[in-house]
Amino acid sequence: MSKLILTHEVSGLGTPGDVVDVKNGYARNFLVPQGFAVTWTRGGEKQIEQIKAARAAREHATLEEAQALKAALENAKVKLVVKTGTGGRLFGSVKTSDVADAVAAAGLGAIDKRKIELSPIKLTGEHTATVRLRDELSATITLQVVSAK
Repeated sequence: MSKLILTHEVSGLGTPGDVVDVKNGYARNFLVPQGFAVTWTRGGEKQIEQIKAARAAREHATLEEAQALKAALENAKVKLVVKTGTGGRLFGSVKTSDVADAVAAAGLGAIDKRKIELSPIKLTGEHTATVRLRDELSATITLQVVSAK
C-alpha cells in the first residue's frame, strides 16, 4: 500500500489535501502520473495545509451562496448547441467543459468543470448532469442538447 496526498478530487477516493492509502499499482500507474496525487512525506504536512487553503478559497464561500446557486441551476434549463449528423447523433460527445461553458453563457455563474458529473451524451434531447457545489451539496442541471443549424 502507498500513502499519498491528493492534489485533485478523485471520485470515490477523496478531495484535495486528503491523505489516502491505495494499492501500489494504482498510485504508480494512475494517480501520480496524472498529477492527481503526490507521495506522502513527513514534510508534506505544509503541503496539505496549502492544498486545503486553496480548496477553501475555490469552494463557494458560504453554504447560503451554494444553496442559492443550487436553486438557480436546478430551475434553469441549460442549452447546449452541438454538431450532429443524421438522426440527432452527435459528432463526439458532450464534455464537462462544454457544460461549464454553457452554464456560464446562460448567466448562472462559473462552475468548475471538475465538479461536474455526467453520463455520456451521444444524442440530442434532454439530459441531466450533477454538479458538486460543496461536500454535502449537489445540484442537478437539466441540459437541452440541440443541433446546430
